[in-house]
Amino acid sequence: MPPEWGPNDYSTTAKPGRIRRPDGGLNFRAFGCALAMTSTSRPLAGVRVLEMGALIAGPFCCKILAEFGADVVKLEPPGLGDPLRKWRFLKDGTSVWWHVQSRNKRSVTVDLRKPEGQAIARALAVKADIVVENFRPGTLEDWGLDYDTLAAENPGLVMVRISGYGQTGPYHTRPGFGVIGEAVGGLRHVTGTPDRPPSRTGVSIGDTLAALYGVIGALMALEGRRRSGKGQVVDVALYEAVFSVMESMLPEFDAFGAVRERTGSILPGIAPTSAYRCSDGSYVLIAGNGDSIFRRLCGAMGRADLAADPSLAHNDGRAAKQAWLDGEIEHWTAAHSPDAVLTAMAEADVPASRIYTVRDIVADAHYRARGMIREIATADGGTLKVPGDEDPVLGVFSDRPKTLLAAAQCLLHADAGRNVRDQQSHPPLPGAVRFDLQVLAETFEVALESRVLAVEGDSG
Repeated sequence: MPPEWGPNDYSTTAKPGRIRRPDGGLNFRAFGCALAMTSTSRPLAGVRVLEMGALIAGPFCCKILAEFGADVVKLEPPGLGDPLRKWRFLKDGTSVWWHVQSRNKRSVTVDLRKPEGQAIARALAVKADIVVENFRPGTLEDWGLDYDTLAAENPGLVMVRISGYGQTGPYHTRPGFGVIGEAVGGLRHVTGTPDRPPSRTGVSIGDTLAALYGVIGALMALEGRRRSGKGQVVDVALYEAVFSVMESMLPEFDAFGAVRERTGSILPGIAPTSAYRCSDGSYVLIAGNGDSIFRRLCGAMGRADLAADPSLAHNDGRAAKQAWLDGEIEHWTAAHSPDAVLTAMAEADVPASRIYTVRDIVADAHYRARGMIREIATADGGTLKVPGDEDPVLGVFSDRPKTLLAAAQCLLHADAGRNVRDQQSHPPLPGAVRFDLQVLAETFEVALESRVLAVEGDSG
C-alpha cells in the first residue's frame, strides 16, 4: 500500500485568490500558483520522484514537482551528464539554463545502458512514488525498466512517460522533440505572419505544455492511488499536449471547413486585441475585446462614435470589421507616445502593456514584489538570477556532472561510514560535490547490500 500522507500545512482563510500561511510567513508562488507552505511541509513533501530522461519535458515536469516539495533524484548519463548542461549560454562551462531546470533536485550519474546502472534504477524505483521518463518509447522496455517490471515490485508506482507521439499508435516509435510536437499539433501553422514561413514561439512551448500535463497526470494518479492503492502509467504525447490548447480550431474546421491560418499579432474572430504602433515606432498591446472594455477604450480615444455604433456593441460585430477597427485604433496610438497610450489605458481600466524584453522584466517592480525573480547561489560561489519561488527547497545541488565509480573503487568503512576512492585515477575537482549513494538509498529506503557507490566530480 502507498504511504499515508499527512495533512497539508496551509490555510485558505485569506482574501479570494490568495492563500496565507497560518504563521504569517511568505507564500510560495510558481507558474501562476500561490500556495502557502513551510519549507518542511509542502503539498508534495514526502513524495519521492525518480527522474530518468534529459533536456526539457521530463526534467521540467520534475522541476515543478520539486518546487512543491517532492524529493527528486535525477539520473544522468556518464560524461557530460544531461545535454542541457551545455545548451545556450554557458557560465563557467555550465549552461545557466541548467540552474533553472535542475534546482531543488539531487543528481547522480548512472549508465542505464549497462546492467549495473539498470539495477540501480530498479532499486530506486522500488521505493519511488513517481518515475518520470522522456525516452523514445521502447527504450525502457529494452533496459528492463518498463512499468510492468517495476510495478511488479512496487504496485503503487506512478510512471509519467513523455514522448513525441505517445506510447501507442503508428508513429509511437518516431523521435519527436517539442518543435515537432508544435508542428504536428497545429501550433506552428498558425504562428507568424501570413507572408512569411511559419515561425516558432521563441521558447520550447511544446515541451513545456507536455511537462505541465505530466505534472497534472502525476498528481491525479497519486490521488487515484490514494483511493485504490494502485499506481498507473501517465502517457503524455508532445503533439497531443499542443493540440489540446488549440482552442476552437477543430470544431471550426468540422462545422465550417475553416482552416485557421497565420494572422500576425491579431487573434481572428476576437476584436480588438493586437499590437498597435506608437509615435516613436514601438508597439503596445491593447486588449479591448470585452464589450464594456471596448466602450472604455473608445472613451479614452475620444471616439464616442465607435462606442455608440450598435454594430460594434458585441464581439461578433467587431470581429466582422476587425481590420478596419484595428486601423482606427492605430491611427490614435500613432499620434501618442507609448507612455501616453499606457497612461490613458490605465485611467480607462483597459488591459494594455508594453511588450517586455527580459531587461524590462528584471527592472519591473511587480515582478520583484511577487518574488518571481530570485537570486540563487551557484556551486562556484557566484549568484544567478532565475525565475523564482519564494523558498527554494534544496537550492542548487551542483553545477558539475557526477560520475559513479565502479563498486571496486568504493569501499564502505564499517567503523567510520566513509567512502574510500582511488585518489590517483579520480582526483577531486575544486567545488565538486560528493554524493554518497548510501544517502540516496536511505532516502528511498533501498537496501543496496553492503556496497556503496560514490559520486564524484567529473574529471573531464
